[in-house]
Amino acid sequence: MTQFSQGISLWGSQKTANDETVTAHNKSTAPPLRLAWAIWGWGAALYLVGFFLRVTPAVMTAELMQTFNISATALGNLSAFYFYSYVAMQIPTGILADIWGPRRLLTTGAFIAGTGILMFALAPSFLWASFGRFLIGGSVAVAFVGTLKLAGEWFPAGFFSTVSGVALFFGIVGAVFAGTPLRLCVVAFGWRHTMLASAGVTFAICAGIWLMVRDHPAEKGYAGYTNAATTAGTKSRKQIISGIIEVLRYPNTWLLFVIPGGIVGCVLTFGGLWGVPYLSTHYGLPTAQAAGLNSAMLVAWAVGGPVFGGISDRIGRRKPLYILGCLLAVTAWAIILFLPGLPLPLLVTVLLIAGFSSGCMIISFAFAKESVPTRLSGTVNGVINMGIMMGPTLLQPVVGWMLDRSWRGDLVDRIRIYNITAYQTGFIFMIVWAVLSFILLFFTRETYCRQQG
Repeated sequence: MTQFSQGISLWGSQKTANDETVTAHNKSTAPPLRLAWAIWGWGAALYLVGFFLRVTPAVMTAELMQTFNISATALGNLSAFYFYSYVAMQIPTGILADIWGPRRLLTTGAFIAGTGILMFALAPSFLWASFGRFLIGGSVAVAFVGTLKLAGEWFPAGFFSTVSGVALFFGIVGAVFAGTPLRLCVVAFGWRHTMLASAGVTFAICAGIWLMVRDHPAEKGYAGYTNAATTAGTKSRKQIISGIIEVLRYPNTWLLFVIPGGIVGCVLTFGGLWGVPYLSTHYGLPTAQAAGLNSAMLVAWAVGGPVFGGISDRIGRRKPLYILGCLLAVTAWAIILFLPGLPLPLLVTVLLIAGFSSGCMIISFAFAKESVPTRLSGTVNGVINMGIMMGPTLLQPVVGWMLDRSWRGDLVDRIRIYNITAYQTGFIFMIVWAVLSFILLFFTRETYCRQQG
């Protein structure tokens, strides 16, 4: 009996020693990439849902205009309520990412997003629908910055632009689901029931984030790429304000605030709201087919993000590739919007080029992150994402306003129909911002994929 007890004691001692050895080994090694991708993937899932919700009005324009009896201007504002709160939350989100950590930030965002979707789906009036969109936008605003924060903690620095591109891919997969698949669901089940199902998915993601995500590899027993204490630490109000001021002292921050807004503004104003009615009216395409073309463009955007990010990491340059992508995007949008009547194969080709080349905007995040001290990465990402979303925030309602100003009184089933001149007048604002983005890129300072601060 004594020998048995001694054996058990010896086995326990050996097990403890082995566990300590494994723990010590983990603490001295980086987390395996499969674990990093798995944890990061929950944040990306919320970003996917956020992007899905961002562009859902594009395939429900007729239903929303009929349900709430609204014009193009009102529809543009209904869609843009998402962006109003999204933009307003970007700097606070960046700060909260540095203070709370991504786990708490993403969980809270997912819960409020689910609540906002329920409100939108059950809205009895335009006012309640707008408030639901407002809640959705403000809550999913945490998704991209949260995933970037996780990327900075769980992946090597050389992966950052690539992982950012994959995040964009996830987001645009959500936008693709908001194309033909969503349209088919709306036709089969109605837009309200479809949105209720979306709320259920969002609450499930909320639970997954809380249970699975951890802010730093140290919480899983691995060595991290940053200081865990810094990641989990808190900042005083004075430090927060000084951090924002410090970020804004870098010229690249201001330039990269404006530049991607023109690129994303074109994609999300066309693909996220006005592209489907434009293609349906002026190319005679069924709504489902027009939504399919929109989805194809967004898929190209999804592919372009990782490609531009990966090549940028590999060649060790940010600026030249960004300039090339922006030039291609401006050219493609000019052809799409101001050369009507293109043969369908050519139209599809140019839409794919516009989407793919717009993926260059993903370089903005690595570019900006390298332009400021590492401790300000969350704050600067919030600032840049705010600038990005200023594009659709301003352009979607402006295009709707110009459409209403140019409307000639044509109605089909109580829905306003706009001629090609009205669309071109509205779309000119998109092209102007995109050209401005191209010009401003020449004034940015190259970082050569190295931390400058």
